[in-house]
Amino acid sequence: MSVNKEDVAKIASLARIKMSDDELERMVPELNQILGWVDQLSEVDCSNVEPMTAVIPNTLRLRADEVNADPKTGGDRRDDVLANAPAAEHGFFGVPKVIE
Repeated sequence: MSVNKEDVAKIASLARIKMSDDELERMVPELNQILGWVDQLSEVDCSNVEPMTAVIPNTLRLRADEVNADPKTGGDRRDDVLANAPAAEHGFFGVPKVIE
């Protein structure tokens, strides 16, 4: 697939980019080179390649999901936290109704 000056003008119009005729002429070979590279990539046989998110194996590092019961540094401080809330309802932050 190759593009011409009219195709580049259409792409620029869709992207809302104002380009002069000289700029359009310069973009034609650049876009054709990019499309040629993409065509070259489509020739690569990837049928036996598993999908991956990275080229190196990554595993998510997780910490232990534990509640810290120390009252100075951890959990079990709901009453202290809710003391700062403008409105507390049933052990939760009360918020004004948004949907009318």
